[in-house]
Amino acid sequence: MAESSGSGEQGPLGGVRVIEGELDAAGLRIALVVSRWNAFITERLLEGATDALVRHGAARRDLEVVRVPGAWEIPQAAARLVDRGGLDAIVALGCLLRGDTIHFDLIAGECAKGLSALGCKSGCAVAFGVLTTDTLEQSIHRAGAKYGNKGAEAAMAAVEQARVNQAIARVDARPGSARGKRR
Repeated sequence: MAESSGSGEQGPLGGVRVIEGELDAAGLRIALVVSRWNAFITERLLEGATDALVRHGAARRDLEVVRVPGAWEIPQAAARLVDRGGLDAIVALGCLLRGDTIHFDLIAGECAKGLSALGCKSGCAVAFGVLTTDTLEQSIHRAGAKYGNKGAEAAMAAVEQARVNQAIARVDARPGSARGKRR
C-alpha cells in the first residue's frame, strides 16, 4: 500500500497518514549510470542491480545503461538524463578505493553531493550505489560476495523512492489537498 490514512489502525500511528513506497519496479523507467573505473567491481554491481530490477517486475526495455569514465562523471550524466526527461529513477554505480592522497575524499564527496542535489531538485529518484571502500577486498565483498550486492540494494532503494515520489504526487493532486495552502 503506497498510502494509508491510518484510520482504524491501532498503535502509535493510528489516524496518521502514512506514505511509503513499494518494491514493484513494473512500469518504471530506470537509468543505471555506471562508472568504467574499477569495472571489475562496477560490472558486478550492474549485474546485481539489473537482476534485482527484473526480479521485481522491471521490463528490460525500460532499463537504460549509461557508462561514464569514473565516479566524478556520474552526476554529470545523471543530470543530463534528468534534463532529457522520461525517467522515474536513476541508479548510480561506481567504485572508489581509498589511496594515499585526498583524491578519494574529493571524488567521493562531490559525487555524493551532486547526486543528492539532483535528487532533491529534480523529483527523480536518485540512488547512490557508489562504493567507497578502503581496500579492494572490501569492494569485492560489497559487489556480490560476503556483504551482498550493493548495486542490487541501490536499485531497490531507487524503486522504493520512485514509488514514494509517485505516492506523494497523488496526495498533492487530490482535490482539497493542503499543497499550496500553507506558507
